[in-house]
Amino acid sequence: MRTYTVRGRTYHPTYVKVGDTMTGIASWYGPNFHGKETSNGEQYNMHAMTAAHKTWPMDTMVRVSNLENGRSVVVRINDRGPFVRGRVIDCSYAAGKRLGLDKSGIAHVKLTVLGFAGKIYTPTKAEKQARTPVPEVRLSDFGIQVGAFRRYEGARAYQERYQAMVQPPRSVQIRKFMVDGAPLYRVWVMGFGSADEARDFIREHAVPGAFLVRN
Repeated sequence: MRTYTVRGRTYHPTYVKVGDTMTGIASWYGPNFHGKETSNGEQYNMHAMTAAHKTWPMDTMVRVSNLENGRSVVVRINDRGPFVRGRVIDCSYAAGKRLGLDKSGIAHVKLTVLGFAGKIYTPTKAEKQARTPVPEVRLSDFGIQVGAFRRYEGARAYQERYQAMVQPPRSVQIRKFMVDGAPLYRVWVMGFGSADEARDFIREHAVPGAFLVRN
């Protein structure tokens, strides 16, 4: 959620809530990026249902509806882009193919926020009756580091382990750092409202060696 600059233009990631929409041009990216690192530290898999968005939070679940042919897919945002004027989302090859982008290249689409932290939000019957407000992303810069690995696979396993322990707006992220000329993948649990809230998580889950970090 940090501000960043690409090609001289500055982008400010924004908070969203379930039901938020956006319209614009969609494109896709594939073989030339397959296996390379995405903005959230994952390895891009052109066969997975993911996408790049310039400002929406990482791990936001989004329905992409092709307004030209009626097709739609659900993707998870794990990258930043596309940095082309007028385009709002860059779909993986797999998602783009389902939308028909492999033939048209680009298309007018509507984006709809479905959930966060890789999960689609489905209101319960009680929530519907009580008209409970839909969830929204409210991130903070307080977090904890729960592990650090030289191999990405180890970090990914830890990410999955701790993701099962948290609910939005908290999320588990992999951050890549270069240490002594080699990559070090650090696993951070982010989205705590304060340092005390982060420390409570460490105590409640007895996380060995965990410590506070800030974005």
